[in-house]
Amino acid sequence: MITALLIIFPILGSIIVMISGNDENVRRNSVIVSLTEFVICLFALSRFENTGLPEFSFSLPWIKDLGVNFHFAMDGISLLLVLLTTFLFPVIILASNAFQSRRLNIFLGLVLIMEASLIGVFTAQDGIIFYIFWELALIPAYFITAMWGGKDRIRITFKFFIYTLTGSLLMLGALIWLYLHTPDPHSAEFSALYKVVTSPGNKLWLFFAFFLAFAVKIPIIPFHTWQPDTYTEAPAAGSMILAGVMLKMGIYGIIRLLIPICHEALVVLQPGIVILVVSGIVYASIIAIRQTDLKRFIAWVSIAHVGLISAGVFSLNPTALHGAVIQMLSHGINVVGLFIIIDIIQTRFKTREISELGGLSKTNEWLGIFFMIILLGTVALPLTNGFVGEFMLLLGLFKYNVWLSAFAGTTIIFSAVYMLKVYQNVMLGPVVPSLPPDQNKLSVNELAALIPLVILILLIGCFPKPFLDLAGPAVNNIMSYLIVIPN
Repeated sequence: MITALLIIFPILGSIIVMISGNDENVRRNSVIVSLTEFVICLFALSRFENTGLPEFSFSLPWIKDLGVNFHFAMDGISLLLVLLTTFLFPVIILASNAFQSRRLNIFLGLVLIMEASLIGVFTAQDGIIFYIFWELALIPAYFITAMWGGKDRIRITFKFFIYTLTGSLLMLGALIWLYLHTPDPHSAEFSALYKVVTSPGNKLWLFFAFFLAFAVKIPIIPFHTWQPDTYTEAPAAGSMILAGVMLKMGIYGIIRLLIPICHEALVVLQPGIVILVVSGIVYASIIAIRQTDLKRFIAWVSIAHVGLISAGVFSLNPTALHGAVIQMLSHGINVVGLFIIIDIIQTRFKTREISELGGLSKTNEWLGIFFMIILLGTVALPLTNGFVGEFMLLLGLFKYNVWLSAFAGTTIIFSAVYMLKVYQNVMLGPVVPSLPPDQNKLSVNELAALIPLVILILLIGCFPKPFLDLAGPAVNNIMSYLIVIPN
């Protein structure tokens, strides 16, 4: 019942928020709903036994004659991503409390619906239900960007919708084909889909159907062109949700569906896929260095960092896969923190152009301190959250291929270059005279959003064992589906 509650509660909360009346009530109720959801997730964590198999199972027949059920459950990987989701949403809502809109109730209501949809994706145990929640998450994302985005929001949102919908339809085709090849009576349960036996040719096209759907969502270069524009044009809260949580759907899909179902094809195609992903890391890093808009800069940074996570997953090494799961958690925390910092800068100084900023830490020391801690987590400094996952990812890639690991490792150098360069240009140096005066302090809501992020950056970096232990058995269970597990 806990998994069902985690999905149903934000939907009910969104209704309450939409009818809350004035903006003050809308903000308060949205924070209460999202914080309550996080508490429910913490309760689930306290009761979790971590056997490596799905727990907290909830199943309700939907289309009984077709074998489609509302079946939800969590293993360690799912629980970590649900924990990330329920932690980040109250942070995002608090950070966006300065957002002004005559339709604020609709905006925050859509945010809560998106939270429920994402949790549905991470906990679904039925292929058709997984697809439904996968698509459901797209709907609020579309309206959030289309209604509250920037000047070019309609064109960019349409492009985002077409890209993601095309990938989703390919995945739906693969899921239906698998469903029809399960034994009578047919079932859409993951456990049944995993057991479908078919020819190598069929497994090959299934692989590409799933891969394209997940590669677009992550995104993996060259399926990325929707992402920088969408992150730039989306409102701050939308960018945080897309980067912090939504792109994890693609990596999760690879772990939950692609590896167990298409492991034979994946082993054959693995070298080409890893080379593609690692090349994308270097390409995105170089493009990030050349950016002049802070939001667009973070978009390319995100592509580079999730590229390393994807490379770790496709290396099919247990160490790298374990690191990928932990790095999904760390990346979500860090990228949301960066977007909050950028939103604070844009709100106060009315610009995101790096060339128009400078010396901000001299007028707001705490902004500079928070920015630096989040930056250090992003560049994977030891004793920060980013170091744990990146070390495991590169170690796993090293076990797979030394040269590809070295090539992927350049992301550490590039990351330090582009992050420290931006920090120097924005936070240090002389204060730009044309900038509006700063109030020289962070608001209560800004502190309430940033402090938990900074605490987790240091906590995961110093004490990663509880998070690694939580994911470990589930990672081993996923690896058991592979024909060949590299040493």
